[in-house]
Amino acid sequence: MINYKHLHYFWVVAKQGGIARASERLHLTPQTISGQISLLEDSLGEKLFKKVGRNLELTEIGRMVLSYADEIFSLGIELEDAMHNLPSERPMVFRVGVAEVVPKTIAYRLLAPAMALPDSVRIVCKENSIDNLLGELALHRIDMVISDGPIPAGLNVRGYNHVLGECGVSFLAVPKLARSLRKHFPQSLNGSPLLLPTEINMVQARLLKWLDGLHIHPRIVGEFDDSALMKVFGQAGAGIFIAPSAIADEVAKHYGVQIIGSTEEVREQFYAISVERKISHPAVVAITETARAWLK
Repeated sequence: MINYKHLHYFWVVAKQGGIARASERLHLTPQTISGQISLLEDSLGEKLFKKVGRNLELTEIGRMVLSYADEIFSLGIELEDAMHNLPSERPMVFRVGVAEVVPKTIAYRLLAPAMALPDSVRIVCKENSIDNLLGELALHRIDMVISDGPIPAGLNVRGYNHVLGECGVSFLAVPKLARSLRKHFPQSLNGSPLLLPTEINMVQARLLKWLDGLHIHPRIVGEFDDSALMKVFGQAGAGIFIAPSAIADEVAKHYGVQIIGSTEEVREQFYAISVERKISHPAVVAITETARAWLK
């Protein structure tokens, strides 16, 4: 690998037209500079200068190396200028991954406290599968992952689970269907059309187990990875759908549906996953503190 200090000495000598002028510019002895350039030549396996009388001239290889050095150190100067000219107040960038199974309204409610911090924050949200997001977290491309469960067992990713809270689930449907099912809930769900999250959402298994324990067997008419799409189908009257009870009223208002009933026996859980055992990022601190007060 090229030693960039040696390359810099070569660049200055080439630009200054000789070792004597370069030594004045770099405040180094000519012998030191000459020795460093010799080391660079040894590492490249090529001569960069040739003597013409009492002067040094670049070889063909030397001219090629100089063209690369010009780009490298010109970019370095640009970077230095850019850093000096940065605005005094820059927003803190907070990169967060949201597992695709987490309802959008929940994600917003969880992330909103980060945007209310005294210091300006710019949130960069990525939505993906939990496996992909944890890979991004391991590479430090994101600061935190919001998920509906802890790090999956058997996934070799170093990270720490921080419980944000949990809540029960509510069942919703268009007004006509909701009215007919509300009186004898939950037994009224037996044989009724039900829209479910797919198995990637951890609540599906809990919900089916609860229904089976009550000997209630609804007619499953659809399964969805995307909870927002499931709600749109429910809004169109395709069937009953579930939502976390913490946002059930908002969902009912937004989609023009009604709550049939709720249960605390089936719990939706939410986690923040980070590479920190002890949370220190101010945005993550704000999110976890607010969430634990909201999702008890």
